[in-house]
Amino acid sequence: MAVVAAPGLDQLRVGFVGAGRMAEALAQGFIRAGKVEAQHILASAPSDRNLCHFRALGCQTTHSNQEVVQNCWLVFFATKPHVLPAVLAEVAPVVTTEHILVSVAAGISLSTLEELLPPATRVLRISPNLPCVVQEGAMVMARGRHTGNSDAELLQTLLEACGQCEEVPEAHVDIHTGLSGSGVAFVCAFSEALAEGAIKMGMPSGLAHRIAAQTLLADLPLGGATHRELGPDPARPQEENGAGCPCPG
Repeated sequence: MAVVAAPGLDQLRVGFVGAGRMAEALAQGFIRAGKVEAQHILASAPSDRNLCHFRALGCQTTHSNQEVVQNCWLVFFATKPHVLPAVLAEVAPVVTTEHILVSVAAGISLSTLEELLPPATRVLRISPNLPCVVQEGAMVMARGRHTGNSDAELLQTLLEACGQCEEVPEAHVDIHTGLSGSGVAFVCAFSEALAEGAIKMGMPSGLAHRIAAQTLLADLPLGGATHRELGPDPARPQEENGAGCPCPG
């Protein structure tokens, strides 16, 4: 089935090549926000292990990556980075200039994506993070040479169903992977450390973890509003050394 020019957003068919946790989180966000109808999402994976989650959302599934590209105009490639080149080589014969292809794979540049796909293919990279699962993600996106403003705006509109999304220069995409992708794990570790300290002083485990989590949750709107309105968070030590580096904690 040949892909035709994009219909309205309400008729948009979205594909996922790769059906892991992040792909599922994005699909779930699109559906919950009413951006895409579940039956208009088609996902592929080698086995049914992850596809069953897509079917539970009401999405269509297949084991054919080419089928996804042939039937969807906007396609997310959510495979492991090391297998993405082979996947792109597999689907390249059915890619047209009408497609918008979005890579979720870390570390694979836009220029590499463009080299692996037919000339003038519209490609973008995105860097999501785990909180997309609860529609509180922090995401960035970067566009390739042939991707227009309307393409980027469409993708950003969709991704904002899963949290905050900003378009950035490509160099910032990999920085974001460390800041927000890996940063989630550091926040979790910090929350756990707060709770463990209270537990060692005699507080019950459940209460300690609830208070630690709420402490972090309460700081988020405070910190966000402070940065937007006043600059650096007043709760953060401001002393710097001569090189302009903040004092170590």
